[in-house]
Amino acid sequence: MRLGLQRRLLVLLLLPLVLLAAFSAWLDYRSADSAALQQDAQLLRMVPLMADSIVVPDRARAMPTLLLAPPVEEFLRERHGYAAYSVTSEDGRLLYGEDWIDAMRPGTREPEFFSREHDGVVYRIVAQRVQTPAGELVMQLADGSDPRQQWGRSLLLRALLPNLVLLALAALAMHLAVQHALRPLTALTEAVQHRSPRDLSPLDARASPEEVRPLVQALNRLFGLVNAQSESQRRFVADAAHQLRTPLAGLQAQVEAWAQAAIRQESESKVPAAGVVRRPGAMLLEANDVYKLRDATRRTSQLAHQLLALSRADAHALQGQEPAPVDLKALCESMLETHLDAASARGIDLGLEVVPARTLGHAWLLREMLGNLVDNAVKYAHAYGTVTIRCGPDHGGGARLEVEDDGPGVAPDERPRVLSRFYRSPGAQGEGSGLGLAIADEIARLHGGRLRLLAGAEGLGLRVEVLLPAEPPAAGAANAAATSP
Repeated sequence: MRLGLQRRLLVLLLLPLVLLAAFSAWLDYRSADSAALQQDAQLLRMVPLMADSIVVPDRARAMPTLLLAPPVEEFLRERHGYAAYSVTSEDGRLLYGEDWIDAMRPGTREPEFFSREHDGVVYRIVAQRVQTPAGELVMQLADGSDPRQQWGRSLLLRALLPNLVLLALAALAMHLAVQHALRPLTALTEAVQHRSPRDLSPLDARASPEEVRPLVQALNRLFGLVNAQSESQRRFVADAAHQLRTPLAGLQAQVEAWAQAAIRQESESKVPAAGVVRRPGAMLLEANDVYKLRDATRRTSQLAHQLLALSRADAHALQGQEPAPVDLKALCESMLETHLDAASARGIDLGLEVVPARTLGHAWLLREMLGNLVDNAVKYAHAYGTVTIRCGPDHGGGARLEVEDDGPGVAPDERPRVLSRFYRSPGAQGEGSGLGLAIADEIARLHGGRLRLLAGAEGLGLRVEVLLPAEPPAAGAANAAATSP
């Protein structure tokens, strides 16, 4: 749109100059044509004077004498090199003058004009049959300074070339002026293009030109409406997830108690007291129902927790919360302690490979991100398999977090899709909501990093790599000074 406006402005500004240049060329042509008519009239006035220049001193001599009249002589002298004449007899014999002038013998005594080029000069020539003392002769007078004959060269040098140079300079000046005038609009376009989808803060209307200010104000109103709607949705998700956590926690505790009771009853049913007949099938069915209810309650509780985390992992939710240095090594060690029991229950070897590394961010969000990645790895890894948590500096100068498992992995064409919310790969084992990787990706991007899904060791399993910016040196020095004894 900016280029369209720029082109239109340049066309509207240059079009009058082009029309003015064309009008100037037309005026030059009209001026040359008027001067040519005057030149024709001057040539025609010289013909009788040339006729009077013929003198016959002795009628016995056949050759008349030419004594040029002063006006004719002055005419030839003023146009030296661009004027010529010839006097020929009725039979076309040249008596005086230049022989390159064609001997036109007019049929009447009316003057005739024609043009001829000689030595690169276009001459305007008048030819007329005139009665002289030596009889009837043909007088021809040529003038190479006729403006109409030199009109093409004159137009190029005196009109078109200066106008073209003027148009080129004017176009350059107008291009720079239009570009400078549209710079605020360009800055506004770039400001909107470079905005994050979550950045709905109003634009500065005072920094915009007066003509664009209504558009900026309309955009600000739209941003306000969208922001209010998004904020309402975020509040609803956060409130709903938060309100669900308390009853779900109670329900889960009750179901866990039932499950423990069912386990005890099942154990007791295998060793019945003397004289007591048990029905193992009925007790086993009841225990299976309790286990299913327990698993469903756990999934619901986890979903509520993930929805709350997804709502909190938002740029607007973090306004006013300054990022702080985060020790990734300590974060990985705490994740190992948190998920060690779940990994041991499946016989998984949960390992740790850490090198000290730090980043600048929000520790609770990074803990949520790493917790989702470790939880996914433990859940989808093969029984009695391995899960490894890693951290350390990145080769690009940042920090790196990794979680690797030896599970079924994710097909390369599915990797971009599993980062979408509520998406699960077809045929995926286990139960989940499809939010774990989406939350981790959201938190990584919120911290200025990126999450990548790669194949595990020897092409088996899945390796989730999170690249984060390193802690700035100034923040690291300040943090070291604050923690030193």
